[in-house]
Amino acid sequence: MNVIEKSWYQKFGITWLLLPLSALFYLITLYRFYRKRKLQLATDTPKVIVVGNIAVGGTGKTPFTLFLVDHLKQKGLSVAVISRGYGGQIQSQPLLVTDDISPEVCGDEPKLIAIRTGAPVVVCPNRNLSIDYLKKHINPDVIIADDGLQHYQMARAIELCIVDGKRQFGNGFVIPAGPLREAKSRIQHVDLTITNGTAVGNGYQLAVDGVYGIVDGLKVSNLCSPVHLVSAIGNPSRFEQSVTEQNILVHGHTIFKDHHTYSESDFAALDGSILMTEKDAVKCQSFAKANWYYLKVTAKPTKQLVDKLDQLLIEKGIHNHGV
Repeated sequence: MNVIEKSWYQKFGITWLLLPLSALFYLITLYRFYRKRKLQLATDTPKVIVVGNIAVGGTGKTPFTLFLVDHLKQKGLSVAVISRGYGGQIQSQPLLVTDDISPEVCGDEPKLIAIRTGAPVVVCPNRNLSIDYLKKHINPDVIIADDGLQHYQMARAIELCIVDGKRQFGNGFVIPAGPLREAKSRIQHVDLTITNGTAVGNGYQLAVDGVYGIVDGLKVSNLCSPVHLVSAIGNPSRFEQSVTEQNILVHGHTIFKDHHTYSESDFAALDGSILMTEKDAVKCQSFAKANWYYLKVTAKPTKQLVDKLDQLLIEKGIHNHGV
């Protein structure tokens, strides 16, 4: 996290100097929002559910997307996922993430979602092209847009906004003076605001499912510690906390920029066991060593959140047509 990003989460940071630029950014986002708002009232099938946020950086969207895919599948719905594919090689046309597509091409999060859920995942900066592709080739009941809350050209049936329970909205300013992509008032227009990191209300917690070997994919019962942490995610401190809560001894943490593309040279100076997130691990599969591991986490929502989601699905007419 650079100096400016750190200042976003301080009461009195240096970014107040950037307020004039933030004011301009705010007016632009406000104009785009009200100009495109009518597109959000989508009635066509397949229904689109957006899982997004209004803050820059990791808010825990991907674990919740994984939960949502499984939750919808359990209801007998066929589900597909679309993503911009950030961190991968930008595709002008929709790309279906298959086993032979590397995360360097499609992006780390889409690759992880495809592996964990088995659902069709399509990446393209133009979400509408991805939706058209899925309609033509797969025709699922539901399409989950991983991110895309600000992609107003895309019609959607449900908007879910994920908020980091600890960092919240930072200093409350929009980019570049603060971490917000849109003003905080934007959450008044979404269908449901969901808080990551709480066991009450409309929230969920990240529960550790164990440590797994990157090479063999097997769960490790006794991890040889201490370990060196490596991460390239939006909120590395959350990863550190999860590891600490598992009573795993740590002797260092190497942090790269979010969505960093790893190479063997990144690990040349590191000895011993390495532990990373699952999102990082998918990018190291081809050159990982036997003592490299990843921490697997899943989203555990509250009963209130699950009930609210199910109620939204009913209200929006999202159901198994075979029932």
